[in-house]
Amino acid sequence: MKQKIRHLMGLGLKIRLKRTIILTILVLTFCSTVFSSVAVGQEDSENNQPVSEEGFFDRLITYIKNLFSGEGELQSSGEISKIGAADIQQSADSETAVLRIATPDVIESASLVGDTGLGVFAHLSNPPLMKMDAEGHIVGQLAKNYSVSENNTQWTFYLRDDLYWSDGEKVTPEDIEFSIRYYGEKTPWASWINDTLENSTVSDADNSVTFKFNKPYNQVSMEFATYDILPAHVWKNIDDPVEYTNNGPYVGCGPYYLKLIDLNAGKLVFEKNPYWKGKDPEFKTVEIHFYSNVDVATLALKNGEADTYYKYAGSYPYSSIEELNKTGNFDFMEKTSIGLVFLAPNLKKAPFSDEEFREALAYAINYEELARLETLGYGEVPNRGFVPSSMENYKETEKLEYSPEKAREILEKAGYSDSNGNGILEGKDGKDIKLEILIRSNYARTGELLDEYFENIGLSADLKTVDSDTWIALKDSYNYDLTVTRSTPWGMLMHSSWGSGYFDSRRTGQGVMHNVEDPGFLKLCDNILATTDSAELQNYAYELQDYYAENLPAIPLYWSKTVTPFNRHFEGWYADPLYGIYNLDTFTNVTKVEA
Repeated sequence: MKQKIRHLMGLGLKIRLKRTIILTILVLTFCSTVFSSVAVGQEDSENNQPVSEEGFFDRLITYIKNLFSGEGELQSSGEISKIGAADIQQSADSETAVLRIATPDVIESASLVGDTGLGVFAHLSNPPLMKMDAEGHIVGQLAKNYSVSENNTQWTFYLRDDLYWSDGEKVTPEDIEFSIRYYGEKTPWASWINDTLENSTVSDADNSVTFKFNKPYNQVSMEFATYDILPAHVWKNIDDPVEYTNNGPYVGCGPYYLKLIDLNAGKLVFEKNPYWKGKDPEFKTVEIHFYSNVDVATLALKNGEADTYYKYAGSYPYSSIEELNKTGNFDFMEKTSIGLVFLAPNLKKAPFSDEEFREALAYAINYEELARLETLGYGEVPNRGFVPSSMENYKETEKLEYSPEKAREILEKAGYSDSNGNGILEGKDGKDIKLEILIRSNYARTGELLDEYFENIGLSADLKTVDSDTWIALKDSYNYDLTVTRSTPWGMLMHSSWGSGYFDSRRTGQGVMHNVEDPGFLKLCDNILATTDSAELQNYAYELQDYYAENLPAIPLYWSKTVTPFNRHFEGWYADPLYGIYNLDTFTNVTKVEA
């Protein structure tokens, strides 16, 4: 019996000794890893990414929990050695992995707030408070939820409690309050905040921030899905954020922070946020490579130098899909866009102010031909109600119809005739109707087709091609007859939604037409912004689409799909109607796999 007891005691001591030795080795290995990281961080001290004491112990606890969770009992040193080696190899592969995105979007400056393109890409590092899900619903992102008062003026957003900036500071309600007020005060495109925000308060008790506006505005949650959240402790000292530039790093609170902006190399570099507590992304680095030439971007994809393609509010070029498909290395995601290309008449000028004249123009256009030539099978003939079928509260209005005979008949009945027999219809002032179609070069073919369609019904038409700045200047001064432009997904959602922001004469901006002064239309927009009742909101949305169908303040030319190619070695892509694949869900879900 004594021998058995001594044998058991000896065995117990050996097991305890073995466990102690193994645990000591693991702790020493961990410490070595962490301090190596710290050393790297110190070399990179200008990036302001030090490992805090809190972060050190968080990592230690996580490391040990990961090692022992679910194991039941300590494994042999041989088993640990094998698992450890595999883990180390996997970790090494992951830490060196880079996800590369090719884009034709232009980054003109290193201004996070002042450069529109950079602001979109910074959603990865400085995510907005809210986001749009795949079905088009607005849901929380940095906010876990929100509440709104019955009169639709007071909005309270409750923050997630696991958010940290990449410099180790915790994200606070004050950061949210600062960011929203900062945009309202410092940027022209968010002046509506400054004009309507009555007051704001924060509550550390429930980690919330409340904004009270001086009038109902049911689009606040939608608006807050677009503004990048900024760390107050960094940006409070920057007086002019639009002009402020910095090549990086920018402190961020997303799964990644923006480490480097290299305009000469055409590259943005995002690195993992060491304090991110959400789902751990597989890739240590995300790189955005911007190309001015789509052909070069396609070549980068074919050569494996980029893993996917992203264009804000746009598709991969339809004409290049087949070329990429032939490589056998790519799959394609297709989503019907809520943006569209449309023809806008100058409603302040005759004969375009005449509803019957616009009706005739609508029948003169060969929509099937336009869709076939411009989208190569990825588009369709639109409805008179303007709003694409993929948008929430879409109403099935009448399909636009090509009928030059009907167009001529409408014009004749409305008093437009060719009395002198020169082949050109005359306006009600007795002069030949000579249309000028204002376009930018990317709408050249559409413009040429429209020119042909309108001449076919007896109207003289000419194209005027200008650059973007000139287009904006002529459009804003109403110095045009007709113009071809497009709506982006955000453009369709802004203001009182369903494209209203393009037409409401009270709202100006780079891309909007602000060409409708009809009190009935303006009242409808205000009703939409004021209601909190979903059934009432749907009725208003239907009324708005009926208004477009009856009055044609713009003529939609085609609806189309957004096509995104991605390398088959990567899976987990996720797209929403607002920003496509460029969202946090994509970057925390995408993994590299064997094709």
